Amino acid sequence: MNVDLLINAFVTIIVMFDPPGLAAIFLGLTTGMNRSQRIQVALRGAVTGAGILAVFAVAGAGILGVLGISLGAFRIAGGILLFWIAFEMIFEKRHERQEKSAEQAITKDHISNVSVFPLAIPLIAGPGAISAVILLAGSFYAPVERTALIGVIIAASVVLFITLVIAERIDQFLGSTGRTILTRLLGVVLAALSVQFVVDGIKQVFMPG
Repeated sequence: MNVDLLINAFVTIIVMFDPPGLAAIFLGLTTGMNRSQRIQVALRGAVTGAGILAVFAVAGAGILGVLGISLGAFRIAGGILLFWIAFEMIFEKRHERQEKSAEQAITKDHISNVSVFPLAIPLIAGPGAISAVILLAGSFYAPVERTALIGVIIAASVVLFITLVIAERIDQFLGSTGRTILTRLLGVVLAALSVQFVVDGIKQVFMPG
């Protein structure tokens, strides 16, 4: 088992979750709820999001195969998508878009469903996170390795759940400036990871073997 791959996978998923930014949105989604209700929403959202990502970790390559898409091509496309998300994080566009999605969802869905939409989908298991998981799964071939990847997804989801549970304290501690700085730093890390995905994809497509 390659420890470096596991660490890379964990960092990628955590960055995609963007816990500091999501914590602020979570507080907006759960306005008027007591602590017990917030914990319930956070738990359901984290479990649902992790379940969706685990499915794509296992079946993502098969879905690509059915569609006739090579893993190399998907690495390039996914890397470009992740780079765009990183760009949005660095220039504060992603947070604004997520807030708009959250506001629309509250007006359309009952508060009891907030944990599924928009928290689990698309704020946790969105297109970027799903693409990242499928890309990561390409480096975990054996069943044992895929199991380890699912373990990484669960571990990242546990970290996210804890972050959401203490979201109010984190928001007070970081403040608007601290949250912005941390999200931008995570965006830079994601940008570097996305470029690596593109480089690996180009190598796989043009220099197989």
